[in-house]
Amino acid sequence: MREIAAIIGWVTGVQGVPGRPGPTFGDKPWGLLHKWWDLPSAGYIAVAVAGVALALTAETAKKRA
Repeated sequence: MREIAAIIGWVTGVQGVPGRPGPTFGDKPWGLLHKWWDLPSAGYIAVAVAGVALALTAETAKKRA
């Protein structure tokens, strides 16, 4: 279960990161999230932080086990 949580966390973090600079360097957010939801810039940052936090928590739990 920890492995799955870590993978979900890393994928979520990676999808949140390109959403913020997309409008700055292009015409729309990058990644897959903008295809499903219309998030503001702060939403992409929150998704990235939540994904990385989930991934780091799962990685730490795997090392403790």
